[in-house]
Amino acid sequence: MRILYAIQGTGNGHISRARDIIPYLQEKGVVDLLISGIQSDVDLPYEIKYQLKGLSFIFGKKGGIDLLDTYRKSNLKRLYQEIQSLPIEDYDLVISDFEPVSSWACKLKNKPCIGLSHQSAVINKKSPKPNKTDMVGKAVLNNYAPVDISYGFHFKQYDKQIFTPVIRNQIRQAKPEDAGHYTVYLPAYNDERLLKVLTQIPLVKWQVFSKHTKKEYKVRNVHIQPINNELFVQSMVSCTGMLCGAGFETPAEALFLKKKLMVIPMKGQYEQHCNAAALKEMGVPVIKSLKKKHIGSIEQWIRLEKNIVVDFPNQTEQIINTLINENYQKSRVSIKVLGQRINTWKQFKHRSFGNILKQLTD
Repeated sequence: MRILYAIQGTGNGHISRARDIIPYLQEKGVVDLLISGIQSDVDLPYEIKYQLKGLSFIFGKKGGIDLLDTYRKSNLKRLYQEIQSLPIEDYDLVISDFEPVSSWACKLKNKPCIGLSHQSAVINKKSPKPNKTDMVGKAVLNNYAPVDISYGFHFKQYDKQIFTPVIRNQIRQAKPEDAGHYTVYLPAYNDERLLKVLTQIPLVKWQVFSKHTKKEYKVRNVHIQPINNELFVQSMVSCTGMLCGAGFETPAEALFLKKKLMVIPMKGQYEQHCNAAALKEMGVPVIKSLKKKHIGSIEQWIRLEKNIVVDFPNQTEQIINTLINENYQKSRVSIKVLGQRINTWKQFKHRSFGNILKQLTD
């Protein structure tokens, strides 16, 4: 069996999850990997067959997506060429972790695409949603990487095809401790904004991992360093608490490690506001932005002793087995139909319409 596993490269969570999923897929057949996007800081220790630009959202510096920079760095002509040229007909299964090139290539060529992502769970009707619906954000979430069949990951099993988070082995096997510092990962804020707020809480040691610096430095009680996966994991495993965006993988790992958690959803990022709604239901403190007016809320969280108890069993092998068992035969039928359509089109291109019609009526 040939499998195409396509991974979204914006942010680090998709690639971190893929590290643990890939070995189970490789037990099922030959796996080719596709990554599209330009915003990840985590490497994947496997051969990448298709490294594409795709369509990336660019992090801003004031708490949200930089739409202007996203537009500047988007190339729709190139994206369409990537979609057209991807040979998805060569594969028995196409699995997309919110990756647009593979999803739209399948849609263009009428081939089933299987969604295996957090986003598949977020758009499920049974998953928590914010009180205020962002219609544009919701539309983007539904159409950015469309799939035919969905398997999702969320903080709880809100529906039958939703599973608890894939916690990477590096975290699952770690031994948590409390060294007294707080770890910060807020990629949509620049260092200036982070320092303006965090230095106002002087009794706390902050270890900040920033997308906006290439060198390590300290300002009073704030230690800022470039993003490095190994150092980040060490910091999170040994921290007292985690202050981060309302993404999925980082909050899930912090909860698994029994760390205190506070989240700040990114502006204009509907998915993160859905995550924040789910985390708030679980008792995780949520603030709207990193501003001086929220310092009191941060200080109150620091004084809080309560941790959220979660149960995130290792379901990765079970998820892959379920996905393969439920979709392999369906995909074989679709490949046969697709092959017939391709052969008919080739005939149409190389033989006259009259000859084909005569052959069909004989």
